[in-house]
This record gives sequence, C-alpha cells and structure tokens, in this order.
Amino acid sequence: MKGQARRILDDLRRARVLVIHPRDEDGKVLIDQLRRLGCEVNAVWPLPAALPEGTDTVFIAVEDTPADQAAQVFEGHDPAIIAVVTYESPTSLKAIYDLNAHGVMSKPLRPLGILTQFTLARYRHGYEARLSGKVRKLEETLKGRRLVDRAIRLLVDEQGLDEDAAYRLLRDQATSERITMAAIAEDLVSAHETMQRLGLGARFKK
Repeated sequence: MKGQARRILDDLRRARVLVIHPRDEDGKVLIDQLRRLGCEVNAVWPLPAALPEGTDTVFIAVEDTPADQAAQVFEGHDPAIIAVVTYESPTSLKAIYDLNAHGVMSKPLRPLGILTQFTLARYRHGYEARLSGKVRKLEETLKGRRLVDRAIRLLVDEQGLDEDAAYRLLRDQATSERITMAAIAEDLVSAHETMQRLGLGARFKK
C-alpha cells in the first residue's frame, strides 16, 4: 500500500498544472496547495488564448469562463480538468458537462480536499485514456477482420479459390511483405474497387 501511495504522489508531483482562476483568496489557496505538493504550477487569468505546452491538468473557474471558449483552448491537448464552482447552478452544471470535467471543487476552497480531487481527476483521466485506447484497438481489429473477410470473398468469387486457399494466400503474402493481413486485404479490395470503376472487374472472373 505504501508503494502505491508513493506512486500516486510521484505522479502528482510530475504533473504540469494550469490554474485558470481569478487572483482572489480561493485562487491563492489552490495555487499554494498545489505548489506545496511539488508539481509545476502556472496560474493565468483570464482564459489564455492557448494552453501552455505540456499542460496535463487544468483547474478552471467555470462560472467565470465561457465553456465553449475553454473547450476550444483545450482542443487537441486532452488535459485532466477539475472544475471550480461557487454554486450548483444550471450554468455551472452545464459547463462541467460541456468540458467533460474529471473532478469538481466547490468554493470556498480549503487545502483539505484539493489533493483528493487532484488525484481522482488524474486517475479518471488516465482510465478514460486507457479505455479509449482499447476501444480504438478493438475497432481497428474489427475493421481489419472485415477487410480480410471481404478480400477472401473477392478471391473466391473473382479467382475461383476456395476460402482456405484464399486465406493462405493473404497470410503468406502478408508474411512475405512483413505487414498485416489487413493491409494486404485493404490493397486487394482497393484494387478491385478501382477496376470496377473502370469497368474492368468482370474480365478477371474465372
């Protein structure tokens, strides 16, 4: 458990944090506590035109910042986002939703609780990133399988091969070229579609 706690603290200390908050007492409490944790902290107000390079976590006063403008600034960076709110108003709730905030803190801010929200937000952000990566990999696998199945069907229909022979042909060619079967299948399907557009596909039937 101690080792795990140490890894969590080390992760927080490696964070590069941007605080987008008015220069008031709440902002000072937040910035001071983050700096005591040992992470790199930049503070700006109002919303900057661009996110500083390398920023991976953002604390943002959502009631004082247009969510659509903030989303544009964050686009392409994908930081962990902790919303700082004063009231649970429809406006602030919508901003939290629109920004897909990973954590929420209510004013007045106190040192107690900042570490917890910081930790949970970074964990949730990391979990979402891992989950998205798995989904992308699954989608790529399914796309590749569909391409291979389609290429096999083309070889069966156009070249008169049986399914096993068509599969072996794709596999052996992929091995020879040191690429995936999906890449070979994609080339074959693309070539077939080009032939069809030129009205030449039927000539290759046996």
